[in-house]
Amino acid sequence: MIYAHSGIRYLVLLFGVATLLYAMYGVATGRAYDRPMRVLSVLFAGSLHLNVLLGLGMIFMGTFYPALIGHVFMTIGAAVVAQVVPSVMRRRAVEERTYLPHVVNTIVALALVVGGILAIGRKIFGSGLA
Repeated sequence: MIYAHSGIRYLVLLFGVATLLYAMYGVATGRAYDRPMRVLSVLFAGSLHLNVLLGLGMIFMGTFYPALIGHVFMTIGAAVVAQVVPSVMRRRAVEERTYLPHVVNTIVALALVVGGILAIGRKIFGSGLA
């Protein structure tokens, strides 16, 4: 399970960077809000949720040490932050939806993800368990 949890972080980072770049492109071009933005933000939040569930499963199976406290809180915080904007945008009228909240939201969520990874002494890129 640890290898799945560690490996999914690359999907989280990939979806996060893709979401950020697409949102920045939308802001820069002034284009209308579209379905790919919604899909990317949901993929980012969903991959984070999956990783949180795997991580909590590992904790309940007995894999716990004190440094995990910061990791757990930062990762859960990232999952919550990543979910806020897609949920809000879904409830807004189509003409009121914009890209800028996705830019800010994704930057904050990615910062929390990176902080969570670093909190347990892991590298962002490189060996998954080193």
